[in-house]
Amino acid sequence: MIRASVKQWLVATTLLGLGLLLAACMLSGPARAAEPGSAARSEPKRVLILHSFGREFRPWSEYARSIKAELERQSPWPLDVQEHTLLTARFNSPGPEAPFVDYLGSLYQGRPPDIVLSIGAPAARFVQRYRAKLFPETPTVLTVVEQRLVNRLDLTDNDVVVSVRNDFVAAFENILKLLPDIKTVAVVVGASPLEKFWIDEVKRELKPLEGRLDLVWYSDLPFEEILKRASVLPPHSALFWGLMLVDAGGIVHEGDIALHRLHAVANAPIFSYQEPFFGDASVGGPMHSIAETSSKTVSAAIRILGGEKPARIKYEPIGFGPPKYDWRELQRWGIGESSLPPGSEILFREPALWDRYHWQMLLIAAVILIQAGFIGGLLSERHRRQLAEIESRQRLTELAHANRYSAVGELTTSIAHELNQPLGSILTNAETAELMLKATSPDINEIRQILADIRRDDQRASEVIRRLRSVLRKRPFEIKDTELNDTVREAIGLVTALADGRRITLAYAPAAAELHVKGDPVQLQQVVLNLIINALDAVSDADMKKREVGVSTGRAGGHAEIRIADTGSGIAVGDLANIFNPFFTTKPQGMGMGLAIVKTIVEAHHGTIAAENQPSGGALFTIRLPIIH
Repeated sequence: MIRASVKQWLVATTLLGLGLLLAACMLSGPARAAEPGSAARSEPKRVLILHSFGREFRPWSEYARSIKAELERQSPWPLDVQEHTLLTARFNSPGPEAPFVDYLGSLYQGRPPDIVLSIGAPAARFVQRYRAKLFPETPTVLTVVEQRLVNRLDLTDNDVVVSVRNDFVAAFENILKLLPDIKTVAVVVGASPLEKFWIDEVKRELKPLEGRLDLVWYSDLPFEEILKRASVLPPHSALFWGLMLVDAGGIVHEGDIALHRLHAVANAPIFSYQEPFFGDASVGGPMHSIAETSSKTVSAAIRILGGEKPARIKYEPIGFGPPKYDWRELQRWGIGESSLPPGSEILFREPALWDRYHWQMLLIAAVILIQAGFIGGLLSERHRRQLAEIESRQRLTELAHANRYSAVGELTTSIAHELNQPLGSILTNAETAELMLKATSPDINEIRQILADIRRDDQRASEVIRRLRSVLRKRPFEIKDTELNDTVREAIGLVTALADGRRITLAYAPAAAELHVKGDPVQLQQVVLNLIINALDAVSDADMKKREVGVSTGRAGGHAEIRIADTGSGIAVGDLANIFNPFFTTKPQGMGMGLAIVKTIVEAHHGTIAAENQPSGGALFTIRLPIIH
């Protein structure tokens, strides 16, 4: 029992100790592990960028800008980036570098950078030359340097090389492909030591093209003279932009400024293998890629700053990328896209009118379509309205014709009486003439007078028939120049007999001057005829002394006016507002269409009609029609 108890006590004690130890590890371990990481993350990485010619000196400035941006984007650590420029590389002859070396030595003594990035061949050679004195333990990335300019004998395990490879044969073959008729290529290059090196290299590489091209070298000319010669190149020429750091006169030139000046005066296309000059003046072709070179440079720097040994990081020289061309320069020099090599990329293409303004064009098209729809709808509506107006006029003509028949029907007795008078007179005169002709010696003068009476009575009857035919004839609505005094007179002639038969005084007072209106004379006669018949009906029951109907015409401003007044009992005040409405009548046997037709005819002539009671008694109807002259 004692042994069992001791054994259980030992097991429990052991388990408790292990638990406490594990808890201590969990609490203290992360804290201790975090300390180095936090310190490393809070302390910035010091990066030294050494430029060959200047921070804003193309083409290297574009590489440096891209490398810095990519490095800051990818770095997991804070960065302290410091930049310096090796200005002596601009000189025609090597300048004293000792002061610059001393400056860097004092600046970084005891506080060396974590990594050195050299941009361009002069900076790479400077680092290799003074590494032991300045940065003996600092890893270095030699970038944007052509493989032929790398001093491989001085490379150490602390170096990474991101080199490029210039293929001048490919660059000039590109010119030959795009310009099959080319004869001369003027090579623009300066007179610095670096540029002189490349002159020899280009001449050596282009020996296979001898006989196909006449190469003209501008390396021994001041840049101002180069500009003059570039403006008067012979036909079938081109310019090849190499470098223009320092011209033969010892003047330093910023690459982009010099190229822009050349582009402004050149009478031939400019080619270059440097991407930093693409998009400003160069036609294009195979060229080095800024993005690829920057990506490899930053990748090497991040790996080194992360603790990887530089000796393990190796890159093959970067050749030309796929050819790229500036669409604007192709258009300027008339180079067809069909002559470009397969896989070419065309940049800076100006968008077509549709691509540039497609939203605006769609909006305009939509507006035009909507307008066309509206116009089409309006035209259709106008056509339907015209058809409706034509149909309405036809119905008005038919209704007016029926109304004329009705009105003439009311005049049947008076018309018959008006016809019987001349016909009876004609018969009497004819019988008298027959008796006189039976005499032994007839009176010729008397017979001549009888014949004249017969002719006059015949004309009276013919006039009555003519008026009836004019009123009753069915014809389409016809607008023409109508003299209103005569039209009213014709209408009065039809009802004179009716007025006489009812012992009503029918007086007519025409205007002193002619009144010309645009209208249908028959329908205007119908208006006057209907109103006079209504007036005659209104006074038929009046006192014999007060049976009067007056018709007058006149001018009121720019309108011709017809006034028809009677001495009847007038119109009830409550009926004045409805008197022109269809089917409204005050007559026991009326249909209520007469005045409605009158109003419709007047309005069809762009006129107005009004009814009122006269202060002295009776009704007054006033018609106004526009005068044309």
